[in-house]
This record gives sequence, C-alpha cells and structure tokens, in this order.
Amino acid sequence: MAVGLRSRFERVKETVRLHGDEAQHEQTDQWSNRDLIPLPPTRRTWGWFHYFGFWTLSSLNITNWQTPSSFLTQGLSVPQSMAIILVGRALIVGFSTLIAWCGLKWHIGFTIQNRYTWGLRASYIPLIQRVFLNFIWNAIQCWNGGRLATVCLTAIWPSFSKMPNFLPESLPATADQFVGFIVFWVLSLPLLWIPPEKFKIPFLFTSLYTGIGMLAMMIWALSTANGAGPLLYTGVSLPQGSTWNSSWLLMAGINQTIGGIAAGITNGSDFSRYARNWQAYVIGTITSGWVTGVLVCLVGLVTTSAAQKIYGEVYWNPPDLLMRMMENGDGSSAARAGVFFLAFGFGLTSMFENVCGNAVAGGIDLAGLWPHYINIRRGAVITFIAAWVVQPWQLVNKAVTFIQVLSSFSVFLSPVIGLMAVDFYLLRGRNIRLSHLYTTADTSYWYWKGMNWRAVVAWICGWAPTIGGLIVTVEQDATAPRALYELYFMAFFIGFFISAIVFFLLNKFFPVIGMGEYDEVDVYGTFTAKEAAKLGVVPVELQTEAGESRKPSLTREMMERKE
Repeated sequence: MAVGLRSRFERVKETVRLHGDEAQHEQTDQWSNRDLIPLPPTRRTWGWFHYFGFWTLSSLNITNWQTPSSFLTQGLSVPQSMAIILVGRALIVGFSTLIAWCGLKWHIGFTIQNRYTWGLRASYIPLIQRVFLNFIWNAIQCWNGGRLATVCLTAIWPSFSKMPNFLPESLPATADQFVGFIVFWVLSLPLLWIPPEKFKIPFLFTSLYTGIGMLAMMIWALSTANGAGPLLYTGVSLPQGSTWNSSWLLMAGINQTIGGIAAGITNGSDFSRYARNWQAYVIGTITSGWVTGVLVCLVGLVTTSAAQKIYGEVYWNPPDLLMRMMENGDGSSAARAGVFFLAFGFGLTSMFENVCGNAVAGGIDLAGLWPHYINIRRGAVITFIAAWVVQPWQLVNKAVTFIQVLSSFSVFLSPVIGLMAVDFYLLRGRNIRLSHLYTTADTSYWYWKGMNWRAVVAWICGWAPTIGGLIVTVEQDATAPRALYELYFMAFFIGFFISAIVFFLLNKFFPVIGMGEYDEVDVYGTFTAKEAAKLGVVPVELQTEAGESRKPSLTREMMERKE
C-alpha cells in the first residue's frame, strides 16, 4: 500500500510540476522556470502605450484622487500640497526608471535581479517582504474595490444598501460591504488568466473609460456648483501649537508620496523587461506616471472643492461622494445611472490595478520561491485566494495602526532600492552574467552559502536609523525625541543613500569575484541581433549556425573579434 501511495503521489507531483520548452531555453528547476528566465524578443510586446496604461493604474485611482487631502489636513496650503505631489511624482518616475533599467537591458525581473546583489539564497529576504506586502495590499484593494461594487449595486437596486445585516456583530463590516467585496473578488478572478504580454487592450479600455469618467465628474461638479468652491483656495493653516513648520511638513509629504509606492519601484524590472525598447518605457512612464499622476490629484482636488460648495461637506473618498450624489440610492434614475457609470470606472481601475500591481507581481515573486511548481498565473491565484485568509475587513475597519505600518514599509524597502541601484550602476557597470543567476555550481553569485553578507549588513544599516521614528509615529508618542521624527520624515532618502554607500564601501574593502563580468554568448536566446551587437555577445543565430556547420571555431572567432 505504501508503494502504491508513493506512486500516486509521484504522479500527482509530476502532473503539478511545471514543464518548459527546452528548445526555447525554458528550463524548469529549483531556480528557474518559463516566467523567470530572461525574456526572449518574442515575449517583449510592450510599447509606450502599455507603460502609459500601466502607470495610469497608479494614477487614475481613488488613492491618488484623494492624495491632496492628507497634506491639507496637516495645515498646508493648496499650492504647497500640489508642489509635494509634483516633486514626489517626479521622484517616483526617476527612481522607477533607475531600478527598471536592469529589466530593459537584461530582460530579467525583480526576483532574479536581486540574486546577483544578495546571493541566490539571501535574495529571499527582499522577495519574502514583497510577497507579504502583495498578500496584504491585494486583500485591502479587494475590500476597497468592493465599496465601489456596493455603489454600483445600490445604483441598480436602491434597496441594496439598506439590506438587513446578516453578519455577526463581532465582524466590523455591514452586509452590503461584504457582498460588494465578494462581487469585486469574483469579477476580478478571470483577469488573472490574461498574460502580461496581452495587457494592451485592458490598459487601453481602462485608461480611456476612467479618464473620461473623472473629467466628467469634475465638469459636473463645477457646473452644478457654479465654481470651484472654497477648498481650492485653502491657505496655510497650521494647527495651533504645532511642533512642525511648513518646511518639515513638505519634507514629510515628499517622503510619504514616494514611500507609498516604494513596493512598486522595487519590482519595476518585472514589467520593464516586457518592453520592446527603452524609449517605450521612458515615454510611457513620464507621460502617465508623472503628468497624469499630477493631473488626477488636481482633478480630485477641484471636484472635492466644488462638491463641498454643493453639499456643504468635504467628501474626499469617491465612494462616499458618489453615494451622496444619488442620495444613498433614493435619488432620481438619472442620478443613479450617472453614478453607476462613474463608480464602474473607478472600480474597473481598482480591479485591474490590483491584478497587475499586486496579484501578477505576487505571482512573479512566488514563482521565485518555488519555480518547480509556481508560475505567474498560479502565483497570482494564490495571492488572490490569500485575501480570504488576510480578512481585509478586519484591517481596514479596525486596525488603523496596522495600515499605517504597511504604508511606512518603505523604511525597509528604500535600502533594498539603494542596494539595487549602486550594485548595478557603480559596482557592476550595468553588466551581469545571466547564466550565473540560475545555478549554484560555478557561479559568481553564490558568495558564502548563497548569501552575500555585504548586502545584509548594508540593508540593516539603511533602516536602523529610521525604525525608531516609525515606532513612535505609529504609537503617536508625543514625548519621544524630536530627532526620531525628523529622521523618519526623511526615511526613504536616508535608507536609500546609507545602504548604497555602505554597500559600495564594503565591496571596495572586501571585493568579490566576477564583478562586472557578463556572458560572451547569448545563452538564453535573449537578445535581438541588434542588442547582441551592442552588448558584444554572440547572438543565438550564430551559435545555431556554428552547431549546424559543426564549426565550433565560429563562436570562438566571434569572441576573438569582439576582443
């Protein structure tokens, strides 16, 4: 019986195990599968509009819409708040491009990119951080998207928001919210089967629909209010007795803006590797990541200000404003129809942003942990199912402190970004040996038992000065030393530069072998002939010719010609 069970287990194991096309270099083992190898030209399908749509997802959404509110409530003026957003979005674009360039040149993602910095085993340290964040943020995004689904359902059936609460009193949610969460989660699930190479149409539809919807919402508000309203002209009004002047609040705001998307910056190469060329990434990122991002904040500010003039209250959260626009379902059919299409646009963006930014990104990270059995799609499904384990209704409605901690996770991620930048640009001269990233034998990236201790030390040095500020901020400890808060207000930049400098010095004092080396032949069929010529590597076509003609000297000749 034991033999029979073992035999069945092995058959199931073999069925579940991933298999790649060896002819396309899609090896599947402990360190590699089809979604982890350097992407070949046939899979690099993203043009500038793909990246425009990609960044649109982080711009045309509820979070970005209400970004000015967090600065205005601290007492800053509208011009100061918009200045924070303008500078913050510019820095986001700059840091994102800095980290994404490895994917543009070598066509590998974040999961593999960290192996040459941390070592093959120690690369799990940043990887596990991102898996954890993907699980949490995916769940929270599903819950927030469920609120928009609730608005849509109320617009169709006004009695929906008034349904009896069938949930236990211990659950911090209402029945309509929970049903909205289920609807949003179920409707999002089929999107997980769309491969990243095929994202163009969803990007196009989402960008146009939501962009037009936001503009329509602003035009309606301005027309109804006969003007922008008083909120738009808010001046500096720091709370009496505030210990922080405008300069410190501006610094903290910029740090908060860039830190809030630090997780997205770290995995920039996960998506830049799909680019047809670097121009596509840069153009799409600047036009949407910066320009559109700033414009959406301005549209949200103007709309909220005009709505204040209409209703006498400030509604920063779009679902709250949309419910008010249709009188919680008791409004006219025309009002409910308009609200439905607006809420559907916001919900569509939230849905695809979550799939792309959390589920797919989580799938890539999980694939790095178990390449034998998990690819992008399976990992995305696991990330999505984890939403039920995370129970976002507990986090969003009760654990405010926990959400603050998540939003401040850039304390740990900015040092990772610093390591990635200094290693790729200054220490390696933008050169890496792809073939050494997928094996533990005869590799420059094994270091000491798979761990580069220099990276671990530098990473700790990056977050050690600011972790105290994170703790006292979450605890709201008014008696804590002022210096802790000041360091925390600059946490992203402190973490980035300290880790980068320490890592650079450690590598100079304790140098490692293979720094700046790269494969002289295109081992994985990664590059086009033009790319191979620019890099100085033997393209796959010439290797094939050499094999077919049985003239191994051809490859050697090309390498000698290169030298």
